[in-house]
Amino acid sequence: MSETIAFKPESLAQVHKIIARYPEGRQKSALLPVLHLAQKEFGGWLDVPVMDYVAELLSITPIEVYEVATFYTMFNMKPVGKYVLEVCRTGPCMVCGSEKILNHIRTKLNIKDGETTEDGMFTLKPAECLGACGYAPMMQLGKFFHENLTIEKVDEILDLCREGQVALD
Repeated sequence: MSETIAFKPESLAQVHKIIARYPEGRQKSALLPVLHLAQKEFGGWLDVPVMDYVAELLSITPIEVYEVATFYTMFNMKPVGKYVLEVCRTGPCMVCGSEKILNHIRTKLNIKDGETTEDGMFTLKPAECLGACGYAPMMQLGKFFHENLTIEKVDEILDLCREGQVALD
């Protein structure tokens, strides 16, 4: 017997507030913020039943949700660790050493791109431009940027994560 997927009442109220921002018949415009809420509430990723639930709430077809969720890298299509390390790998960050940072994380955590550590703590997710080119190399962790990275800074961040000292919201 499968578990019923439903937002908590307070989250569902927020979904309805978001939908109300848009004119009648334009509820699809609420898709991105509703997907963010869904990802946060349903374990940090969007599986098919969750995306189907969002489609039902917005009165759109499931494929419309899948297209958006799979297009944007901010949405996870499989389970991820508590800390998703999104390291920018575009031009300015690469020139300033992001590949060295990525290789260090891969080695230190013994994971490849897109993988999660065995303890479920970290997922490595190389990212395209995160818009902080002047502070390269950089990494996004939750909604926070960690800039001007060095190997030492990365090690400190990983240690702080293990200690539960890094905020994600």
